[in-house]
Amino acid sequence: AYIINPVFAVDFMEIEDHETHKPKFDKKVKKVTLIMVGITVLAYLVGFGAGNFMVLMTLLYLLNHFYLENAVKNFQNNLWPRFQASYARLLTRALNWPRAMLFGTLALLVFTIGLMNVIPPKVVFFPEGDPNFIYVYLNLPIGTDQAYTNEVVKKLEKKVTDVVGGKNNKDVSSIISNVTVGVTDPQDEDQGEYPNKGKITVAFVEFGKRTGPETASYLSKIREAVKGIPGAEITVAKEQGGPPTAKPISIEITGDNLDSLVRTSENLKKFIVSKRIYGIEELKSDFQNNKPEIVFNLDRERANREGISSGQIGGDMRTAIFGKDISKFRDIDEDYDITLRSQEDQRNNLDALRNMKMTYRDMGMGGIIRQVPLSSFGTVDYVNTFGGIKRKQEKRIIILSSNVLSDANPNEVVGKIQSEINQFKVPSGVQVKMAGEQEEQLETAAFLGKAMLIALGLILVILVTQFNSISKPMIILSEILFSIIGVILGITIFRMEMSIVMSGIGIVALAGIVVRNGILLVEFTDLLIEEGMDVKAAVIEAGRTRMTPVLLTATATMLGLIPLAVGLNLDFTTLFTEFNPHIYFGGDNVAFWGPLSWTMIFGLAFATFLTLILVPCMYLLGDINSKKIKAWFKSKPETTEKATEVEVSE
Repeated sequence: AYIINPVFAVDFMEIEDHETHKPKFDKKVKKVTLIMVGITVLAYLVGFGAGNFMVLMTLLYLLNHFYLENAVKNFQNNLWPRFQASYARLLTRALNWPRAMLFGTLALLVFTIGLMNVIPPKVVFFPEGDPNFIYVYLNLPIGTDQAYTNEVVKKLEKKVTDVVGGKNNKDVSSIISNVTVGVTDPQDEDQGEYPNKGKITVAFVEFGKRTGPETASYLSKIREAVKGIPGAEITVAKEQGGPPTAKPISIEITGDNLDSLVRTSENLKKFIVSKRIYGIEELKSDFQNNKPEIVFNLDRERANREGISSGQIGGDMRTAIFGKDISKFRDIDEDYDITLRSQEDQRNNLDALRNMKMTYRDMGMGGIIRQVPLSSFGTVDYVNTFGGIKRKQEKRIIILSSNVLSDANPNEVVGKIQSEINQFKVPSGVQVKMAGEQEEQLETAAFLGKAMLIALGLILVILVTQFNSISKPMIILSEILFSIIGVILGITIFRMEMSIVMSGIGIVALAGIVVRNGILLVEFTDLLIEEGMDVKAAVIEAGRTRMTPVLLTATATMLGLIPLAVGLNLDFTTLFTEFNPHIYFGGDNVAFWGPLSWTMIFGLAFATFLTLILVPCMYLLGDINSKKIKAWFKSKPETTEKATEVEVSE
């Protein structure tokens, strides 16, 4: 900016005549028009869209020459000076009451914070838009046969199809069902194969091609439709925006005693469910205590008498069920394992396994080869056991988690759950705390807070070095604090969501623009004072002069952010090739970037007032207070000197 812009200004900018003249179709205009027409013809040879683009450029050139030039000159010569004069009169009145302006802004800041507590906005971690995918997760009891799971998934798929419309709904791209493989939530750490689990994925077409209702409305309808399947845990969710995070509701229960941990988790789950807190989809535990197992109880004494070791019995059972590589088959350059194991009908038949002949050499009887049924060496029991025990920081942990309904505020729901947990009696040796997305929100907020403090510290060091003063940098930095008034008022009045991440980034980005505008005003005021101008007159003149770059910066930034804020989508390619720009509002971009854009727009709108009105008042106040302090310090030595003279005379 400090090298390229001056070079371009010298080479390409001309001294303009500010007087308005009747536009003429002179030789220069004719020459430029003919050149552009020639380029347009060549562009049509390249492509229809390129030719249309050049036609638009030619029309814009002629429009600028015959109308816009004089309109701009009229604005610069007549309207803008009047606006500057009106601003100067307003600033003069404000400077008559600088303390009232400062304390009034402080009062507005306090009122804004109070308003946010009275009418709290919806606070989210990451902004969310209409889902592009809806997932239905099925979880049947452990040990459920894959065939039965498949039948249940088929029934669920039919219910989901009835809700979304299937092929009759043009907004639906596909409905895909999975059983056993690819059935777990992407947030889960374990991504293995589960015969007792299923998953249905509803994919929608891209936002610009949708003609029906919002896809978020299907979430509640699908939740109602899939209820009522005995023994099935069904979760309906949408795809996650932003980086991976835990579920909105996540309660960690930690301790060393497993029995106490399990009892506490079950009691806490029943306790929270009994409170009927709106917004909880379905509270679920990640602890599995009903995993069915078949246990073979080996009679070691009997095995020893029969002359066979427990290791051989276990090895033969494993070979029969899972197989054992006994050789390799080579085909040209490829090797294939040859695996020995029982046939499938025998592997899946418990009676066949119990009657399996254990062939071994009995060394106690002279090394003869014997064959004894497996059932002779023990008994078979059916038991339920734990599916797994998770640990966190060397402590056993059970997590109760749930999604939040679409029309509920996650932070409000978590707050209600936390207040109920505080009333729950936790046994000794067990700890209960809210974690998951809530914990990540606090960490992110702390990180953004530290980043903001570091940025402010660096800015302060630079400003102190530049102005060789503390008061002036503090005046400039106070704009950042006061600009939050605009952010809070805008979000509260228009009932918008406040995103911890995106709104936080917007405030940090806002600080840079606000500081730059403050520097423009303060620096030019110092320059005028050095030239001998009175402080108040210098403040007014600096505000009137620097109003142009301040308003240009703020206006250009806000206008540039509006398309992101409202989600304006425009296809320039089809605009020129098909004369169809495919304009629509919304989509994933506005859901993600909207909070950041509105934060900067609201903040800049208020910060512009701060720069043009409040900063001059604070500058004048600083100068008045500085003169008073200097006068006090000058009067103090004189008083001391007079007192000394009186003592000497005495």
